Parts: sequence; structure tokens; C-alpha cells
Amino acid sequence: MTVVSTKEFNTNQMRYFELAENEEVCIKQGNSMFHLMYRPLEIPYPEQSILEPDDDLRSGITKEEFKIRASEIIHNFFVNK
Repeated sequence: MTVVSTKEFNTNQMRYFELAENEEVCIKQGNSMFHLMYRPLEIPYPEQSILEPDDDLRSGITKEEFKIRASEIIHNFFVNK
């Protein structure tokens, strides 16, 4: 494991990103430690990451419907006080 200061990391970012591909790299700032993690991207993105419309989406409301409902609730809140 390699531990570096934030100043050292900022000076040599590319070096530590490349190093993180093969070993654990920690960036120390005060009493905190941040870990660099290497995870290769899957390109093109897998099809399972594309969500299909579901019941929650179908039961949603538009921005305009939300404005109308919210203004009614706010109005009723002050009228009933």
C-alpha cells in the first residue's frame, strides 16, 4: 500500500492513478485517508443498465401537476390555521 499526502497526489496525479491499477493507494489529508480504487469501465455499457419503465414511473406526475397539487396543499395549510 502506498500512502501519499494531498500535495504529493496533486503534483503527480497520473502516477498515482496508474499505480492504483496494481496496488492500493491512499491519500492522507489530516486524520482522514482516501483510497483510490481501480475499476475498469465496461464499454459499451451493458444493456441491463438501461431501465425499463415500471409501475413507479407510470404512476408518476408531471412537473405541472406537482405545482398544482403543492400549491393547493400550501393554500389549504394557511387557510385552515
